[in-house]
Amino acid sequence: MKYKLSPSLLTWLRCFDAAARNNSFTKAAAELHVTQGSVSQQVKHLEEHLGVALFHRTRRSLVLSQDGFRLAMAVSQSFQVLDDALGQIRRSGRNQALSLSCSPSFAMVWLTPRLGQLLRENPDLSVRVHGEFQTLDRFRMEEEHIQAGIRFDPGNYSDLYAEKFLDEWLVPVVSPAFIAAHPEIKQPADLPSAFMLHDAVPWDNAPEYTEWNTWLEGVGSPLPATHDGQHFNLSQLAITAALTGQGVAMGRMALVLDDLLKGRLVPLFGTPVQSKASYYFISTRQRVENISNIEAWLQRESKRFQRARATWFKTNPRMTQPEDRPT
Repeated sequence: MKYKLSPSLLTWLRCFDAAARNNSFTKAAAELHVTQGSVSQQVKHLEEHLGVALFHRTRRSLVLSQDGFRLAMAVSQSFQVLDDALGQIRRSGRNQALSLSCSPSFAMVWLTPRLGQLLRENPDLSVRVHGEFQTLDRFRMEEEHIQAGIRFDPGNYSDLYAEKFLDEWLVPVVSPAFIAAHPEIKQPADLPSAFMLHDAVPWDNAPEYTEWNTWLEGVGSPLPATHDGQHFNLSQLAITAALTGQGVAMGRMALVLDDLLKGRLVPLFGTPVQSKASYYFISTRQRVENISNIEAWLQRESKRFQRARATWFKTNPRMTQPEDRPT
């Protein structure tokens, strides 16, 4: 079925996009300079039009449903393309938009909220972000005109420039409601595998169940005979399931720290384990100024994030601190 982008539908999508990015109708309303009731009503019209719920609504939080997450990714990318096009027209004769391929969950949760600062620091820079996790190589980057990429994987790029800018730590996370409902789960051996929520493909060609297995081995707990919990193709989908009390997600700190700080998620156990994958900035070896500016900005932002992460590890009474955590 083809949808005609009527003025009403575009208004609904703009309100939904703001609510999805802010996890709040009130903050979306402030951003759009309208009332909270107006944003809520426009999103309701969109949900009725599509016939699905786009948010899980509680008294204290607003969480995207699986359909909502999928639409939010598409809408965010679409509006980004429009913004890039308008920016290019306004800055006719200046640098063209830089195509940045980025792991989807990292793009949505970590990169996008910080992207405004990058653009403010580099007013002539226009970035077009594409969410994807397929492996990059020189042929594909040149064939598809991808100037730079961000990947979460073990590295090992032989024909490209690849620089690690952020390591990752794994922490099983749940909603406060899940903890209250399952007081019998006190140690890893108490956790039924049916409660484990999986990102089935944390990176391209990743071993099956690698993140849960890495964490269980790291804490000295036996691996389950079968992994029969829910499986998703994006880490953020597993995290959304955890937010709604469906089980335990293997949280990557870059993706869950904000939810942990706000109390929407809590660590189920107190031992973080370092992931076998990290975040890499990738480009061809032919560097240009804008690409170097993005890499330098990523290195600065990652250091700020590492400090915030270290503070959380240090101050959270449920956690033991990683001995080799970078500072």
